[in-house]
Amino acid sequence: MLRQLLYGLGTIAALVSQVVAGVGDPQLRTDHPWYPGELSCSSFERLQETQAQLFEHVTGSPPRSEEEKVLAAWMWRNLHYAHGEEGRQDLWGRGFTTGDTTTREYWSGLFSHGFGLCGTTHAQWTVELNALLGHCRSRTVGVNGHNAFEVFIQGNEYGSGQWILLDHDLSTVVFAEDGSRMLSISEIGAHLELTDPTFRIARQHGWPLAGLHPDDAKSVYQQTRFVEHLPGYAGPTPKLHLRSGETLTRFFEPGLEDGSTFVFWGRNYHADEIPGPERSRTWINQPERFFENPDGSGYRRGQARYGNAVFEYRPDFSDESFREGVVSSGPQHVTFEFQSPFVIAATPPDDSAWGIYEEGCTNGLIITADAKLDIDVSVDRGGSWTSTTIDAGAVDLTDIVKGCQQYLLRINEPATKLIDSNLLVRTVCQANPALFPRLMENRTTVTFQASQVGTVSAGPSVALANQNRVDSGSTPSVQILQLATPRNEPATHLYAAAHIASGNPPDPTVEYELHYSIDLGKTWTPIVENWKIDRSSEEPEDFWSQSFCYGDISLSPAHSGPVQIRCSNSNGKPILRFEAHLNYEIEQPDACRVTFHWAEGEGKQRTAHKVIPPSQNASWEIDTGSQVQMHSVKFEVE
Repeated sequence: MLRQLLYGLGTIAALVSQVVAGVGDPQLRTDHPWYPGELSCSSFERLQETQAQLFEHVTGSPPRSEEEKVLAAWMWRNLHYAHGEEGRQDLWGRGFTTGDTTTREYWSGLFSHGFGLCGTTHAQWTVELNALLGHCRSRTVGVNGHNAFEVFIQGNEYGSGQWILLDHDLSTVVFAEDGSRMLSISEIGAHLELTDPTFRIARQHGWPLAGLHPDDAKSVYQQTRFVEHLPGYAGPTPKLHLRSGETLTRFFEPGLEDGSTFVFWGRNYHADEIPGPERSRTWINQPERFFENPDGSGYRRGQARYGNAVFEYRPDFSDESFREGVVSSGPQHVTFEFQSPFVIAATPPDDSAWGIYEEGCTNGLIITADAKLDIDVSVDRGGSWTSTTIDAGAVDLTDIVKGCQQYLLRINEPATKLIDSNLLVRTVCQANPALFPRLMENRTTVTFQASQVGTVSAGPSVALANQNRVDSGSTPSVQILQLATPRNEPATHLYAAAHIASGNPPDPTVEYELHYSIDLGKTWTPIVENWKIDRSSEEPEDFWSQSFCYGDISLSPAHSGPVQIRCSNSNGKPILRFEAHLNYEIEQPDACRVTFHWAEGEGKQRTAHKVIPPSQNASWEIDTGSQVQMHSVKFEVE
């Protein structure tokens, strides 16, 4: 029987400084024209470069104006992110469905899910468009039965600036009748005939209008009902730290190794008897249809589905390499950490739409051993623990960790008694397969890079942040977190984000700020200063009463020791949730083996391997045939 145990922060003691090995932040890119992989989009700089290349590939010229740049971003998102219902995280400690548990963080939404409802995708997307254009240059707009999206662009026909519709969820942009420029929602509402995709098709210059269904745009843009300013935020860019004895295998299709084990984190549509999220109307996996195609995306069940990221960790207790994953150890225990940019998934106990939220889920976290072991698991960085026993077999702990991106695993034995335990920790996450590196037909060039950094987080949940909270008095508008790297590694980069009750309407004079301190609060350095909610004159009378303040900064030189992070504002606005993340340096990197597995032609199975030496990047070619069908891609620490 599982037993709930409560412990204080003192149970997670910091290790003495040690040199950390493993492989940090391995990423791949291929020369596939549409789906080259994570290295093409794992930062805003890389993403913007990739979007520009894609725009040129499709239109024949690079994007130069702001109009062309936002169309490049819009096209890319249409090809990599679909309408759907993602699984939620327990952000507030009240369950998966109580409170605002929408995935508003950009990188998790893109890399772990790849699907969301209209308000979800557009809240996340404001982060990307603000990174492209500038602060508060994008917004979510409530219209009839839908949350749409607008950006404020300048230059050429737009002069000093105009809002225009850029709706990813409905795959819709609307050009003026003469095709001279794109229109705002208010302009469209005054000329609803322009929402007909068959009306003067040439004015669209090849860009979709109601590209998923021809009737999508006809009834939604009559009027704007409310606006959401800064409704999403950016946490840490996606990075992972693989330790000695650990592998990461990403599967392009649902089903894992046997093709019939379905582990996911979203609504179960059960399309064509395959459990889990899917989308039948989307441009994903048919990108060549997107531009200059008046017929739209069409309908095909399962056109886009989820993928999986499977971590298998077998620490070697016969030497010191197991310490690469340890955050605490003593005479009676060894505590490992797990952290991933992907959300831990689950096989639900039934076929209901939201069975993932029910008890009895499996396959998200399975621990096996050849010995009897007492173990504890914590999803709030040691604030509370759930305990069980492995009796020379396997135990499934999915219900404890599902919907999370991290956990601590404590083995209640000294490391010396675990040498023959054959401990294996298998964690199955959901991931967006549109971001996996795909192989081309008839030869592919592959590029590998590893920045050799990992990530540790205080958030996104309130429970995780509370384990790192510093008392800042009774003022709800000031919060301070203190965060350190797991094994006293040098911290290289800091991310912070705050969810704030900014008010309805939001006061554009209020200043929000993020600062950090490396001397326990004696001096503070700005991360974000004078952050305000910029409002234009063209807006409705109703607003979302909340917003986000977020930012990041390099720590140069790298810092070993605790970092404090403070959020505050000038008008007493309550901070609802506050999170922080540190990147840390992996000082002695290991080699990494990369393995692609695919099928060709009539189903001939093929694999290709490459070992990249420590601290090196690499490019190589893979001889491929025709009709390539991707199965998996694997990282393995050598």
